[in-house]
Amino acid sequence: MKQTVYTASPESQQIHVWSLKNDGSLTLVQVVDVAGQVQPMVISPDKRYLYVGVRPEFRVIAYRIAPDNGALTFAGESALPGSPTHISTDHKGDFLFSGSYNSGCVSVTRLEDGLPVGLADVVEGLEGCHSANITPDNRTLWVPALKQDRICLFTLSDDGKLVAQTPAEVTTVDGAGPRHMVFHPNQQYAYCVNELNSSVDVWELRDPHGEIDCVQTLDMMPEDFTGVRWAADIHITPDGRHLYACDRTSSLITVFSVSEDGSVLDVEGFQPTETQPRGFNVDHSGKYLIAAGQKSHHIAVYEIHGEQGLLKEKGRYAVGQGPMWVVVNAH
Repeated sequence: MKQTVYTASPESQQIHVWSLKNDGSLTLVQVVDVAGQVQPMVISPDKRYLYVGVRPEFRVIAYRIAPDNGALTFAGESALPGSPTHISTDHKGDFLFSGSYNSGCVSVTRLEDGLPVGLADVVEGLEGCHSANITPDNRTLWVPALKQDRICLFTLSDDGKLVAQTPAEVTTVDGAGPRHMVFHPNQQYAYCVNELNSSVDVWELRDPHGEIDCVQTLDMMPEDFTGVRWAADIHITPDGRHLYACDRTSSLITVFSVSEDGSVLDVEGFQPTETQPRGFNVDHSGKYLIAAGQKSHHIAVYEIHGEQGLLKEKGRYAVGQGPMWVVVNAH
């Protein structure tokens, strides 16, 4: 399996393309200059395209991915209604979702043969909208509204419309600030990292009565931490055994173990990492984690090892200025 790592550096308006070797080392393949501050990124389900959100002219750009080495070629773009804070796609590759923190909205962009071709829907009134996360069954979009301490739930229709579900939302504790999410491979649980109190919530997607419940909330910071809490990103290994979340103030990645059924998390340790880690990701083999330091202008590669899933640094690499997003493609 070949793997390519993409890192977005908005301050220098660049995407760095790296080849990830089996031993965890990175080799630079390409540096792409972007006309604008490139921030969130996501790879299409068929792995043919990389989508990136750009500001200050709000739009999504599609790059065609070369199958041999992962290099990028511009393929198309489409306007967005607000500054893209987070982008994702549905599992079929029919729609692209963009959450906008500043505009307080989530939008749906149609994709035709992988290219963005215009808006299908926009939902406003989501203050601090920070991500859009489609469930594994491709039907429910979870949209955290950070400033409102709620996660809105929408049914995705076949034509890309978002219809409020019943219940239309779930709520966190006051001041949590729900931000980014991942789903367990067994499709029964979701995990949300809360920016403002640096905690992780475990959501049971559906109990036998059709309810959605928060079954665990876990502090992700060391007991002696006294600074301002400022969590950012969250990812899970492909086998669902290990979960990771990062905090920017402390420049730490918290290591969690996940129970076999996905319902319970335990903190296993804390990994010091690059300064102000806003974004990171896990490779498709579940062997490596790549973290970006927004203030160090470097990325670091860690090996995931042992029963606890602890991290061991394998190397660090200079990238563009202010790196804040990491995605990994397998081809």
